[in-house]
Amino acid sequence: MYEQDREATPAETLQRRLGLSRRRFLGAAASTGVAAAAALAGAATASAAPAASAAANGVLVPPAKRGIIIYTVRDAIGRDPNSTDLPSGFRDVFLALGEMGYRQVEFAGYTQHANSPGGANLGTIEGAHLLRSWLDDAGLVAQGNHGFIPSSWPLSRPDRDEFKRQLEIANIIGMSHMGTGGDPTGSPYKADWDVAADKWNAMGTIAQAAGIKLYTHNHHEAYSFLLDSGPLDAQGRPTRSSGIRRLEYFLRISDPKSVWLEMDIFWAHVAQFRYKTYTAPDGSQQEDVFNPLRVVQNQTKRFPLFHAKDGDSNPASADGYDMVPFGEGDIDYQNFFANMGAKGYHNPMYEQDNAPGGAAHPGQSLEFAAESYAAMARLRG
Repeated sequence: MYEQDREATPAETLQRRLGLSRRRFLGAAASTGVAAAAALAGAATASAAPAASAAANGVLVPPAKRGIIIYTVRDAIGRDPNSTDLPSGFRDVFLALGEMGYRQVEFAGYTQHANSPGGANLGTIEGAHLLRSWLDDAGLVAQGNHGFIPSSWPLSRPDRDEFKRQLEIANIIGMSHMGTGGDPTGSPYKADWDVAADKWNAMGTIAQAAGIKLYTHNHHEAYSFLLDSGPLDAQGRPTRSSGIRRLEYFLRISDPKSVWLEMDIFWAHVAQFRYKTYTAPDGSQQEDVFNPLRVVQNQTKRFPLFHAKDGDSNPASADGYDMVPFGEGDIDYQNFFANMGAKGYHNPMYEQDNAPGGAAHPGQSLEFAAESYAAMARLRG
């Protein structure tokens, strides 16, 4: 048979669609089953049997739990399909992610390029039905969304109505969770975290009635020390800390039956680097190095979602790490996933804020997605 007469395999089709060289594609696929996942993309039933087999092989992230937040490939979602042969818009990007092997996605809003199927805004009831059909076609399940969280407290009628509309959209798309990309509050003060907990408890109860778990996402500041003691400043606010961190306090006072968390593991490690000391009530300097894994172990089922974002150690950086594709950094994900408890319960979403390559490397975010899927699939423990 002549080469030009041979039908392309699904893996080769995926390679061409992503614009990867053969070397880069094979590097991503090596020892992981990425090419095999592409060959099996038509059979979108990765459920009980593969998960059981994976567990027997010590796989830390079962195939059905391997996910990605769409923010990582936002450039592909937002580009004009009429200007490129690369996957563009939700429908085509879902297909590409499914061919890589991903089985879960997390949304970061519902907008795309206006020339993509369905138009620019899919944050409607009609748009939700379209998104659900495209997810089904790609063998994907939506796990959450970084979307609307009411700003008012107590909740205004317009905010409450919009919140319920977003829950309806989430249900149509098939989400088990709905949340936000921000912290419950950016304040360092205990009183503001008390208010935030009351608000999230109320919102969580509304979400729970809709069959959805409401979650909040963290950045590094949420794991800095809470100001809850010591002399008061001119505005009557505390200036020192008892040593508890902001989000640990929130975990303590929020309702575990209605409020959930998504730890961004990268930003939690940044917090480990940045926040090592605090001023105690007596004015002394105390050292306490943050342990992200211990926080999860203490209440592991409060964390149904993770952002699996990797970083190269860089002590010269303010954050201590530089973001890189998953599996290429120094964060010990093998240890984290092997020891966090409730194996098979969590849903890690690969994220990389700097994945888009711009005009110079328009296929980079999808290329990194393929490589990162491969690294996630390799984890054993």
